[in-house]
Amino acid sequence: MRLSAIHRETKETQIQLALALDGTGKADIDTGCGFLDHMLELFARHGDFDLTVNCHGDIRVDYHHTAEDIGICLGKAFEEALGDKRGIFRYGQFLLPMDETLVLCAADLSGRDYLGWNVTLPAAKVGDFDTELAQEFWLGFVRNCPSTIHVRMLAGENTHHILEAVFKGLGRTLKAAVALDPKHAGEIPSTKGVL
Repeated sequence: MRLSAIHRETKETQIQLALALDGTGKADIDTGCGFLDHMLELFARHGDFDLTVNCHGDIRVDYHHTAEDIGICLGKAFEEALGDKRGIFRYGQFLLPMDETLVLCAADLSGRDYLGWNVTLPAAKVGDFDTELAQEFWLGFVRNCPSTIHVRMLAGENTHHILEAVFKGLGRTLKAAVALDPKHAGEIPSTKGVL
């Protein structure tokens, strides 16, 4: 199994995160933010990743540092668990419908960091979660698991549904990208020979 355990401690957050890429979708999440817990549970379930996250953050301020730093840790965990990325498919994409919402997600585990975020969020908050922090979360991810990720909202009216589609869609997209390609087992999926 491709595993990683990350510990990150700053003056703003203390995070313990464990990831199994070849899991069954089990999640044990405690971030101090109910909505973020929900999103990470969906991400793990739809990606078939086993994910444990425990975060004590400065949530008396807001959820910014918590969301950003968990994104950083999740990115680091993916990067560590993937190693040299030998034998993976590298690319993934998924078109996820959720009621009135339709979100397209695509990823390339390229070793280059870029987030193409084309998501319009009608509400500034879902519960007490500032919805703009979803983008900060995924920026933290791509900067620490250098990858190209595009998220494009094609339809949507309900902010909860839109963000749920993003996290589910990226779970399924990354599941495809990290999957092992039996036809090219042991090969680096690049003509450069390195990712």
